[in-house]
Amino acid sequence: MNFDYNTTRSDLILAEYGRNVQNMVKYIIDLPTKEERNKYAQAVIDLMGFLNPHLRDVADFKHKLWDHLHIISDYKIDVDSPYPKPLPEAAQFKPAHIGYPQQKITYKHYGKTVEKLIEKTMEEENPARKAAMVQGIANFMKMAYVQWNKDNVADETILKNLRELSGGNLQLEENVNLQKVEFRPQVNRVNNNNNRGRNNNNNKGRQNNNGSRPQQRNNPKQRH
Repeated sequence: MNFDYNTTRSDLILAEYGRNVQNMVKYIIDLPTKEERNKYAQAVIDLMGFLNPHLRDVADFKHKLWDHLHIISDYKIDVDSPYPKPLPEAAQFKPAHIGYPQQKITYKHYGKTVEKLIEKTMEEENPARKAAMVQGIANFMKMAYVQWNKDNVADETILKNLRELSGGNLQLEENVNLQKVEFRPQVNRVNNNNNRGRNNNNNKGRQNNNGSRPQQRNNPKQRH
């Protein structure tokens, strides 16, 4: 007995439609008249749309289905398509490589945005507005430091980093304090739930022992 394994079958061109659709398309290619090919091709298009309903959210999804029909047939099917027949060369087209930004960040926990904000603040000419911007940047730096490092940080460290990033051009006045930001480690919820369950069981045990004591039966042999 010969078994039909996937390893002995032809490769699936578009796996999302399955082998049955591919076999149908292969059958349509060999039909003798274009009228028959058009009739069965439309039926296969409807089936392809049913098997992949997510394509309905794609703009001009019918066009995509007909393109896929030609691709599955290896561009050999001869039917009257309502759309231009795709070219095999289009499938080989590769988009241009998008380069990754190569930006040097002095402190990763502050990010590049803080450095840009510092540059913008140094260009500010209004003293009151500039002081408010420096205050906001310093508070953000403290919050970012705590969230990134999972540890508390002294205001002196933030002010020191601010001076470094600004080349000594930005600093807070001595009587200005940063907002209070503290790192609070998350408590292990699993252990808390287990402990809570044990406490509930212990409380139930105490209530049973204290609230419903078993009654003592009189022993007829006991002397009064």
